[in-house]
Amino acid sequence: MSNQPIGIFDSGVGGTSIWKEIHNLLPNENTIYLADSKYAPYGPKGKEKIIELSIKNTEFLLKKDCKLIVVACNTATTNAIDYLRKHYDIPFIGIEPAIKPAALQSKTKSVGILATKGTLSSELFAKTSNLFSSGINVMEQNGEGIVELIENGKLDTDEMKDLLKLYLQPMIDANIDHLVLGCTHYPYLIPHLLQLVPNHVKIIDSGEAVARQTKNVLSQNKMLNKQLTKPNLKFYTNGNPAVMQSLLEDKFEVEFLDF
Repeated sequence: MSNQPIGIFDSGVGGTSIWKEIHNLLPNENTIYLADSKYAPYGPKGKEKIIELSIKNTEFLLKKDCKLIVVACNTATTNAIDYLRKHYDIPFIGIEPAIKPAALQSKTKSVGILATKGTLSSELFAKTSNLFSSGINVMEQNGEGIVELIENGKLDTDEMKDLLKLYLQPMIDANIDHLVLGCTHYPYLIPHLLQLVPNHVKIIDSGEAVARQTKNVLSQNKMLNKQLTKPNLKFYTNGNPAVMQSLLEDKFEVEFLDF
């Protein structure tokens, strides 16, 4: 079982930021990445639809004999991972905004969270936020439109930069010193964000933590791939393959699936 692939899915290409962290930490592991770009973003769709889409993605990866599934989507994690864990006998790794380190490390007692509507309105996000944000000014911002621009290959456009300025200025005015990225698409914005926020603002995403947790769960279940052969890395999308290939720096072949 150890040489079976790790399955990773997201509501689009953003979760490739998580895939990169997992591949860097676990270079021997075979992986299958599934981008459900046709239905991106998940945020506005409501919990029932998000669970339905997450089941579809899970079933696809299970048919590919995945030994573990990473839900590389904040919205799918916060809305669907409890259901998935109850109904499938396979480990699931989720992802949620890194509110805890931001709140604990903040000196100005003001932090910003840029996330999708589906994440910000979820019960799991509210529970985590309430647990760690006592005495902290938390500036929540729905990043409406960001995912759509990235999915349409418009990452480095004036339209994107103008949108980010609009969303970030209230946070800057509130003297945030940490900016939490609550969507796996958002790490691709970091070059733009660094130009827009003051130098003292620390940008936090969850990629490394998810990779470490993936390794821990594989190790605990004795499922780490110890073989030193070249890993099999597969990428699937029901959107535009060229968009994903641009984020992967054209190093890998991306297969289109109509599903």
